[in-house]
Amino acid sequence: MKEDSVPAMNETLAQQIPGAIAEGDLVLVWFDDERTYMIDVTRGKRVSIHCGKPLSVDDWIGQPFGKKIICEHGFCYLLKPTLEDLMMKASRESGIIYPKDAALLIMKAGIHSGSKVMEIGTGSGSLTMALAQAVAPSGHVFSYDRREDLPKNAYKNIQRAGLSSFVTFCQRQAMESFSEKDFDAVTLDIPQPWEEVTVVKQALKPGGRLVSLNPTFNQIEKMAEALREQGFILVEARELLEREILARAGKTRPVQRMIGHTEFMLFAVRPADEVVVPSGEPLVCPEDPAPSSNEISH
Repeated sequence: MKEDSVPAMNETLAQQIPGAIAEGDLVLVWFDDERTYMIDVTRGKRVSIHCGKPLSVDDWIGQPFGKKIICEHGFCYLLKPTLEDLMMKASRESGIIYPKDAALLIMKAGIHSGSKVMEIGTGSGSLTMALAQAVAPSGHVFSYDRREDLPKNAYKNIQRAGLSSFVTFCQRQAMESFSEKDFDAVTLDIPQPWEEVTVVKQALKPGGRLVSLNPTFNQIEKMAEALREQGFILVEARELLEREILARAGKTRPVQRMIGHTEFMLFAVRPADEVVVPSGEPLVCPEDPAPSSNEISH
């Protein structure tokens, strides 16, 4: 059999097996020593590894996810990456929001399929991925950043995750008003979020949720006061610490290292604007009918 006939055979196999690895897929290569690599499946690519000769990506095409591969000095599995994998393996030019924080944020902010979400502070796009997956397929994320260069890296990460159709990247400066309105939720991951409270309130729907992420006590304290001054309610702060447990027969214990402090998360709700009654016009409750003449006489 000619060498160039193998890729064609693998391509046919990929078409026949539902869910088989195909060119253009992302594969998480997991080794028995816990090392991982995120690989774009491209024909002709060879992947350098830490435990032997490079692996040929052509051999993966047509194989099912979960396939075990024997290497020169060990073995690995070809896995379908999860959102957590995509976030942790994102190309970084800034810090990222960790999956543990993104999961609570999405739940507390009520973000779901169909939601319209504003993100202020794009960064490397890690949180953008989580938001985009949550709002898909009928919602959308508008991600704003003051820098023009940084979102380029975020866009690559979002495109790699297959979520670019659910995200619009925008460039703006602090305290500028938003052309888009009626957002269901907003996230802020910027150093001085209190500067944005007024314009964010104008862009949020009544009942819309706000989440601000900052690493220091001083920041969330100042932001909490700014939110209360603007009439936000249910202002509360949370922090999540994640500790892995080594589950082994007879010797289960926590690992010595853990994901400790990453961000403080400050949550708040924008209430509906109060109706202002003109002076001199008393409030009339429609549920209270005017008394009849008989009732007055008694």
